[in-house]
Amino acid sequence: MMKKRNPSFPAEIRERAVRMVLETQGDYPTQWAAITSIAGEIGCTGETLRSWVKQAERNRGLRPGPTSAESERIKVLERENREPRQANEILRKASACFAQAELDRPLKK
Repeated sequence: MMKKRNPSFPAEIRERAVRMVLETQGDYPTQWAAITSIAGEIGCTGETLRSWVKQAERNRGLRPGPTSAESERIKVLERENREPRQANEILRKASACFAQAELDRPLKK
């Protein structure tokens, strides 16, 4: 199971960097050029900033895919679904164990 990382950049910095990319991308030949330029200014990698921009575009409905809220809800539902599945697996194994023990028991005469 993966541990959730604490973001190394505060939310305000991430939001500002994304806003800068979205506002200035017309001044650059490509969005990637804007991203790499701004990433250098704030001290993150271009790929990191690109992922922030993609998620912001999803949240604003500019790009297809799940929003941040939808992604979080999916994670919660998957976690809730995993717990009963694990409990059922434990019960199934216990039932098989008890059934085998019952078969191994000598018959009463």
